[in-house]
Amino acid sequence: MQRELGHSGIKVSAMGMGCWAIGGLWTFRGTPGGWGEVDDNESIAALHAAYERGINFYDTAANYGTGHSERILAQAFSDRREKVIYATKFGWDVDVEGKTVVDYPPEDVVRHLQADCEASLQRLNTDYIDLYQFHVNQYPSEFAEGVRDKLEDLVTQGKIRYYGWSTDSPDSLRIFAEGEHCVSVQNNMNVIQDAPEILAVCDEFNLASINRGPLGMGLLTGKYTRDSQWASNDVRTGDWFTGSFLNQVMDNLPTIRDILMSDGRTLAQGALAWLWGRSDHTIPIPGIRTVKQAEENAGALAFGALTPAQMHEIEILMGRERTPENS
Repeated sequence: MQRELGHSGIKVSAMGMGCWAIGGLWTFRGTPGGWGEVDDNESIAALHAAYERGINFYDTAANYGTGHSERILAQAFSDRREKVIYATKFGWDVDVEGKTVVDYPPEDVVRHLQADCEASLQRLNTDYIDLYQFHVNQYPSEFAEGVRDKLEDLVTQGKIRYYGWSTDSPDSLRIFAEGEHCVSVQNNMNVIQDAPEILAVCDEFNLASINRGPLGMGLLTGKYTRDSQWASNDVRTGDWFTGSFLNQVMDNLPTIRDILMSDGRTLAQGALAWLWGRSDHTIPIPGIRTVKQAEENAGALAFGALTPAQMHEIEILMGRERTPENS
């Protein structure tokens, strides 16, 4: 099961592997940015398990473990680089040794972009990055064209093949979409949290919608409750997680659980199936850190998308109405 990476001509597995969790410990603006301790051997085994089950698209970032995730990817696929698609991200001031990530002043992103790209290339042990994504969701629009133009320059240099923006702003996305080699957006999206305005821009410009948070940061796997506790070094301890994910998912999941688990799917597989049924542009990238997770998530590929009838029933239960211009 494959999908087009926007108008790039690149075919990728319909689901990618999110590599945030395999980065290990780091801080973002002084608070936990990772998902706790990691076992690199298990991470590499999970990457191999995903690959063996048809996944060839791997999404990472300079932020994740301040480069550690990129290095683990390189280690796992050193013997098959040409068979995998690397998507990584830039835009933050990453202190590799200090394991900290903070903001660049907006005007400095472009100034550091060449060096940041070179650093990711070195960590990934590759001559090119397939998809290079701007990682600053809420970035001042007056500087965005400069970032886009520098990315086009990196394409000309052969450092990157294509680029996109990890943003939930349709207006921001439009600025990048005007660039010849912009082929994607990475946006928050799952069965509880739809993104019709972003998908409308994807339809207009033929962009891939790479879905972060497809399993609600783990909540759509059924493993957690509203009272679950996370380690103090886990990114999910933040108040933003409760407000942006926990309450929304736990309030709505019981209503649609049975539909997602129909036809023999696990809850996680049903959540991924909804994304495939939502649009031809969607490519979910669930975070995977163990072989077991790789096996379960990749297993969703065999089931494919939910049926139109199942999709319609979920929309009714969620109280979401579609209109032709906002579908």
